[in-house]
Parts: sequence; C-alpha cells; structure tokens
Amino acid sequence: MTTETAAPILKVQNIESYYGPIMAIRGVSLEVPRGKIVTVLGANGAGKTTILKTISGVLDPLKGTVEFDGKPIQKMDPDKIVRLGLAHVPEGREVFPFLTVAENLAMGAYLRSDRDGIAQDMERIFIYFPRLKDRLKQPAGQMSGGEQQMLAISRAVLSRPKLILLDEPSLGLSPLLVKEIFAILKRINAEQGTSILLVEQNAKQALELAHYGYVLETGRIVMADTCEHLLASKDIQEFYLGSGGETERGEKRWKNRKTWR
Repeated sequence: MTTETAAPILKVQNIESYYGPIMAIRGVSLEVPRGKIVTVLGANGAGKTTILKTISGVLDPLKGTVEFDGKPIQKMDPDKIVRLGLAHVPEGREVFPFLTVAENLAMGAYLRSDRDGIAQDMERIFIYFPRLKDRLKQPAGQMSGGEQQMLAISRAVLSRPKLILLDEPSLGLSPLLVKEIFAILKRINAEQGTSILLVEQNAKQALELAHYGYVLETGRIVMADTCEHLLASKDIQEFYLGSGGETERGEKRWKNRKTWR
C-alpha cells in the first residue's frame, strides 16, 4: 500500500480472529509505517476493535501473523507486548476510576525507571492537556468523558510507546473536544515520532489526521490508500462523509452497494 522504504513498525498478515463461534475478522492484512498515523474505518460491527485487540494480545488470532518492530507477537501475552513498546487505549477509555489522576498517570510509567525522563514527559503532557495538571488529586471517575480520554491518552504516552493503538477516541465527545484531542494526537506524532493506529467512527476527522487508511467491511479490508486519495473517493464521500462521519443510513447504503465506482 505504501511507498515507505523503512520496515513498518507494525505488519499484520492474513489474521483471523473469533468471538466465540463468530469469525470477527477474516484475512486482514495491514501495515503501519514507522512514524506515521494509519486509520481503520468501518461500520459498527465491522471488526475494527477486534483488530486492535488481536494486535495487543487481548485476543489470539486463529490464523495469520502480527509483527511489531520486527518481532512476531501473535499469541504473546499482553504485558510482554507492552514491554516491547506498544500501548493500547481501548474504547471507553478504561481509566482506573477510584485512583487519582496522578496515580493513573503513574500507572502509565510503571515499567520505567528514568525519573528525569518521566518528569519531562509529565511536563509535556501538561502542555498537551493543561486541565490534567489542575486535577491531579481528583479521582479519575469524577472527571468528564473528555477529560478521561485525555487521561487515557496521556497514560499511554507516559509509557514512551513506539506505537499507540487508539480505539474510538472521539466516542461520546463534543465536536470541539474531538478537534482538540485530534490536534494533540497530531502533535504527539509529529513531535515524538510515535506511530499511531487509529480506529475511528468520525471518518472525516480520522482521514484528515492520518497518512494512510483502510476501510473494513464485515471483517475484511475492502479499500486501502493514502488518506488524500480516500478523501477524494466518491464512495468514501457518499457513505462516510455525507454528514461529517458515518450514519446509519450511510452504513446501510454502503452494505447494499453493488459495485465500486
């Protein structure tokens, strides 16, 4: 798909994963070039979250391979994958609600011993998300959804990952807050060189942020291209961008289409 000469930070080849007896993804292959942002688009239930869970070790693939930074990681325990430099921010954020903001952030750095580096990264996070600094002693469960999303992203950044998996970071947030968070993701990628694999329902925001994109339909990749080309695609415009993102009507029309233009 890409013209990158360097080896990709992530290479997924022909993976199949199941939820119980149901095959959720079938024959999925994708790459994340080092230092780039890649997005996966698709209707609800297409299998986007399953891809991320399979990469991060939450689910074991029945078939296929997952290579991270040159190492095979399929069926590796999630904690070992984290130690290799992969951070997963799941859908719903999943912060520790009874721990304070400071304690949640500390959990992100629990594998690190470089105190000076942690302190520097913490200051950078407070530049990205100033409101977290004002809430360090507040239990995370008392924060708004947007603030919890900022905390979840910051917790991942504090592990100094090579790759961040982000699952629906805009879910349930206001358009202004989504714009703010996506702007910070762009800065994290540009300033720290962190690669990002983004699963997102807000197709327009995702395609404007990312460098490359995949379209997933019922567990299969049906399109893959640069985001510039995907934004210009009539199919993407019709089925995903008609009202700034996916709609129930758009999803139904997408599933019922007969041919690609």
